[in-house]
Amino acid sequence: MKALLPLSITVLLIASISYFAQSNSFKKMKALHGMTREAAPHPAMINLDKLKGKAADAKTFIRKKGYNNQFCFFIDMSLPSGENRFFIYSLEKDSLLHSGLVTHGNCFQNWLEGRKYGNEVGCGCTSLGKYKIGIPYTGKWGYAYKLHGLDSSNSNAFERAVVLHSHSCVPETEQTDEICQSNGCPTVSPGMLNTIKPLVNQSGKPVLLWMYE
Repeated sequence: MKALLPLSITVLLIASISYFAQSNSFKKMKALHGMTREAAPHPAMINLDKLKGKAADAKTFIRKKGYNNQFCFFIDMSLPSGENRFFIYSLEKDSLLHSGLVTHGNCFQNWLEGRKYGNEVGCGCTSLGKYKIGIPYTGKWGYAYKLHGLDSSNSNAFERAVVLHSHSCVPETEQTDEICQSNGCPTVSPGMLNTIKPLVNQSGKPVLLWMYE
């Protein structure tokens, strides 16, 4: 009987570890600390029809407002954060140039399940809508771009200090789990920011960033 006791304890420990590994708590811990598993990209999952429809609307806005008519940036917040949902889109060729990961806001919760949007100062949430990418600067999060909200849904973005920047917690490739969350900033990987910088910095006109679901 005594010999069976250690075996029983071992079985219970294995079962507990297995449960923890499948639990939401473990997944949250991995995402918060950048401990996500790498997965093969699956660009076929990108809804190109949806992207082209949004691009058609963007072209109309850009013509009226005098923005850069060669390219713009889209963020589809309906996609999981572990999938590429930041899109660099060619308006000239009507095609996707590049895609990458981007965070959404946690609304100042330890971990936000699902999505919640807000525009109030201090809310810590993502704000959907169109943005003008402003001047670059170096601040708390390193190299970043100020963002100016252009819709009623994101009009407080500048006052909220919602900016486009990078962070090491955002992986360079797609993941099987959720990635880290921000306090409302669209945060990309360091590599993605390096792709964005020459496009924005060499543009003679304002560049449009559009976050939507």
